[in-house]
Amino acid sequence: MTNPPRWANWLLETFGHPDTREEVQGDLLELYDYWIETIGERKARWRYSLSVLKLMRPLATRKQADDYSPPFFGSPSMIRNYLKIALRNLVKNKAYSFINIGGLAMGMTVAMLIGLWIYDELSFDKYFQNYDRIAKVMQNGTFNGEVFHGEYNPAPMGQELRTVYADDFTHVIMSSWTRDHILSYGDNKFTKTGNYLSADAPDMLTLKMLSGTRSGLKDPSSILLSESVAQALFGTSDPVGKLMKIDNKLDVKVTGVYEDFPYNTEFRDMKFMAPWDLYASSEAWVKRAQDNVEWGNFSWQVLAQIAPNSSFEAVSDKIKNIRLKHNPETAFIKPKVYLQPMSKWHLYSGWDKSGNLDGRIQYVWLFGIIGVFVLLLACINFMNLSTARSEKRAKEVGIRKAVGSVRSQLISQFFSESLLVVAFAFVLSIVLALLILPLFNEVADKQIGILWTNPVFWLCGIGFSVLTGLIAGSYPALYLSSFQAVKVLKGTFRVGRFASIPRQVLVVVQFTVSVTLIIGTIIVFRQIEHAKSRPVGYERSGLITVSMNTPELHQHYNTLRDELIRTGAVVDMSTSSAPTTDLNSQNSGFDWVGKDPNFKDNFGTIAVTHDFGKTVGWQFVQGRDFSRQFPSDSSGMVLNETAVRYMGVKDPVGKQIKWNGKPYRVVGVIKDMLMASPFEPVFQTVYMLDYGWASVINIKLNLSRSTSESLAKIEAVFRKFNPGSPFDYRFIDQQYALKFAAEERIGKLASVFAILAIFISSLGLFGLASFVAEQRTKEIGVRKVLGASVLNVWSLLSKDFVLLVIISFGIATPIAYYFLHSWLQKYEYRTEMSWWIFAISGLGALAITLLTVSYQSIKAALINPVKSLRSE
Repeated sequence: MTNPPRWANWLLETFGHPDTREEVQGDLLELYDYWIETIGERKARWRYSLSVLKLMRPLATRKQADDYSPPFFGSPSMIRNYLKIALRNLVKNKAYSFINIGGLAMGMTVAMLIGLWIYDELSFDKYFQNYDRIAKVMQNGTFNGEVFHGEYNPAPMGQELRTVYADDFTHVIMSSWTRDHILSYGDNKFTKTGNYLSADAPDMLTLKMLSGTRSGLKDPSSILLSESVAQALFGTSDPVGKLMKIDNKLDVKVTGVYEDFPYNTEFRDMKFMAPWDLYASSEAWVKRAQDNVEWGNFSWQVLAQIAPNSSFEAVSDKIKNIRLKHNPETAFIKPKVYLQPMSKWHLYSGWDKSGNLDGRIQYVWLFGIIGVFVLLLACINFMNLSTARSEKRAKEVGIRKAVGSVRSQLISQFFSESLLVVAFAFVLSIVLALLILPLFNEVADKQIGILWTNPVFWLCGIGFSVLTGLIAGSYPALYLSSFQAVKVLKGTFRVGRFASIPRQVLVVVQFTVSVTLIIGTIIVFRQIEHAKSRPVGYERSGLITVSMNTPELHQHYNTLRDELIRTGAVVDMSTSSAPTTDLNSQNSGFDWVGKDPNFKDNFGTIAVTHDFGKTVGWQFVQGRDFSRQFPSDSSGMVLNETAVRYMGVKDPVGKQIKWNGKPYRVVGVIKDMLMASPFEPVFQTVYMLDYGWASVINIKLNLSRSTSESLAKIEAVFRKFNPGSPFDYRFIDQQYALKFAAEERIGKLASVFAILAIFISSLGLFGLASFVAEQRTKEIGVRKVLGASVLNVWSLLSKDFVLLVIISFGIATPIAYYFLHSWLQKYEYRTEMSWWIFAISGLGALAITLLTVSYQSIKAALINPVKSLRSE
């Protein structure tokens, strides 16, 4: 038997009326069989086809679809449906929702804070309109095999750049260093930091003037005040045109008030600007260096703005030999002058041992990576908890597929749930960030705020949230939507043996990150404590320092000292060219018997008075202290132990050292005084008597008396001899503690992030443990009926998590060792990476895991087995 033509059947099935199609087709097939028997197959096929075509003409109509066509998954109605179902699921599973939203919000808060911190770091100094054309004039050279860089410049440098290289610069600014000065107007007297600058500095820095003019510094007796200083000195009255004093000796007229520089700028401490010409005319040593064109005195800084048609590289190449031209005797150190762009000042302020730029940029990368990982931990929680609930949602997936849902709709459903959770978490993270920002700013030494009006912030925030939602929802969406409806509805669906492996991998990733952060935090704080416990070679307790920035203090120094000691509040007092926490002067050109002619020396040099040793409590290992009983001590020197080793001299006491052609006699050797960085070796230093080089007063308080009473008495005496200045003092131990500020900030931030990482990981573990306990309820019931104890059940549920943490510890240890070993190498004086640091970190993570899991394990173990079995 043959069949009729297929195309004819297709026409009939496609265009036949659905109500009569089957009957018509049946009749035609009966006729087709009859025609084959009566007229043959070929004619039967023709008649069949012709009959079908005749039927088509008057009744031709397109076959109406009788299959269900699912609506487009991205239609508004479907999106509303997705969100409605997602919201119901969140409300129905409150604990699950809390863990997911809370964990994600915490991760997003950390990422947001780190993002704001990085934005602040990257936008440093961008307040200035000429940001991309401003630079510092720097120098580098090679000394005894080591490359050094410095921003110290001689006084004639500015004039040289202005005249010889005029076409390459728009502005060249000579500047003093930002230091404390006394500003006074009537009875108002304050210690404020400021600079003496060339007259066109306000134009280069594009000061935002609130009153007066940027050209005010062209008047040699003028001053520009920041808004905060103007308010402190003059209150609400207009300060422009009023006369005031700097350091009780310079009369100046206020010619302008400018907006305070933002906190994230290099010049944030510059609270006033005074003319360079005033500085040069009032300080003899500055005037001498400038007028005599002294190229060997490197005591100032030079700032510059390059011309629009120039580049930093091209100008640096032109000016590189300036120092060599004027100081040919320094050829042995290969000096090179260059420009350091403003964009490098903050993040690339140092150089590593290879001479490459280094600095805070490493912390930008570090915190960026931490932020990504903490957010990843929160995403992992979402993935883990969603897949863990897969068996519960398998029936839902099966029913939805049975009633016509296609996989794309299910994927859309799960992604919509993920995005809804992320949306809630994003809103919550903004609230949390607002609450935490004050504390965060204090720890990080920042003034960061939410960038409400910055579209980039919102684009990044929303874009990042969508990305987070897609990442967090990807695995659940693809995994849950792949369930087969038939198996689920028949009850034969079982999660495979290896279904839990992805979750276990994610848990390992979480705890690897957490353990690495714990190890890192411990080592950072160990390094800080290691440096803090280092001997400093003098007695910091009860030692204060006062700046000698007024002529009255120099004129009445001896009387002031005698009267302070008579009060009983002061044990001793002296002056020096630098406080004990700073070594700001280095010199070469020393000569001694036995010195190698090819040896290029470099010593730290500190000028002190006779009572310096007694005041700071330095400790002699050879010889004696300076004494008024020996007039020859005016040409005496005291060396530290490092200087003796540096010189290679045995028994140096009594031996002669020449400096600048003047012979000095070594009177004593002291234990090393730590005056520079506590993380670096002590520098070779010489101390010499010089009453004319004093810049600070050192005062040793009587520790047997109340500090507040002693300070009150000292202030009264200071006001008597120095009435025009406020009594501003600084405790040396507090100044010393500031040397650890940067490392302590890093350590505190790292510890906060480590705690949050552990908390987020534990939150996910807690949720995961609760689902595992719920899944194994029947098994636990059976085991208890058979005699299992609470301990047996606890170990049953905990051992898998403990194994995962042990694996995490094994992965985290080499990673942490590699990165932290590299970090420690930048410190000359560093701690060791002891084995117990890793052991404590691993045990800590294990203890946290057991505490987290134990609650759910013990809770499951204590359930009545009858109830457990009935629950199934």
